[in-house]
Amino acid sequence: MTDFRIAVLIDADNTSHRYTASLLAELAKFGRTTVKRAYGDWTSEGLKGWKAKLNRHAISPEQTFAYTVGKNSTDSALIIDAMDLLYSSNVDAFAIVSSDSDFTRLATRLRESGKTVYAVGRSNTPIALQEACDRFIRLELLDPAADEAVVGSPEEPEPSAEATTPPLPNLQSLLTRGVNNASDDDGWVSLGSLGNYLRTANPAFDARLYGFPRLLPLVEAQAYLTTEGSGSGVRVGVKGKVPAAPAAAAPPAKKVAKKAAPKKAAKK
Repeated sequence: MTDFRIAVLIDADNTSHRYTASLLAELAKFGRTTVKRAYGDWTSEGLKGWKAKLNRHAISPEQTFAYTVGKNSTDSALIIDAMDLLYSSNVDAFAIVSSDSDFTRLATRLRESGKTVYAVGRSNTPIALQEACDRFIRLELLDPAADEAVVGSPEEPEPSAEATTPPLPNLQSLLTRGVNNASDDDGWVSLGSLGNYLRTANPAFDARLYGFPRLLPLVEAQAYLTTEGSGSGVRVGVKGKVPAAPAAAAPPAKKVAKKAAPKKAAKK
């Protein structure tokens, strides 16, 4: 995985600087972030919180002047750079850090060319962009404290009034469908294969959204699922569709040696 190269393209006009360290740490789970660029009008007071983070995390600032009021030149610059990187063949994946649905077509185009695409955005990111990527990561699940920032800083972009957070998928339906579709003929599926299927079917899936740190505790907490094995060998099945795990045999009872009866004294 260390040879998997990721280009991180940040829409600074649309993303809070508070998550810089945590989002880079999250993306490091998938590979090396060999390209890191942030786009915005750096002469704007609204982006002053980003300036310290650019040097700290070796992010290249890309200046995009707002030539016309109401037109976002940041989006155009990011898209042009993404296509240049695509044709240079120097990266294996792209991470688009934005909650803007205008990048939906870019994500689709990059995947059509065989590149893996991650999106990092707020919970109210339009479903179209979430579904256009291989993996969607919610900023709210990341730890802003990693950047030692003040919550509610004035540079934090606020979602528009009409923006709403999409509802979470029904967990039972999602997990049951995942086990049924990814399992072998015997009804069992490895935990790793289940996780891969869930992220493919729903790029925004994350166990933390349901209050669990990882997939295994989430699965074990569901009464309609059963697990067997341990470590990397954990398998998951739907109760009633797989044989119940055999009950642990009771340890054999210890044999208690009978005490010999005392000998009667011989009569004289």
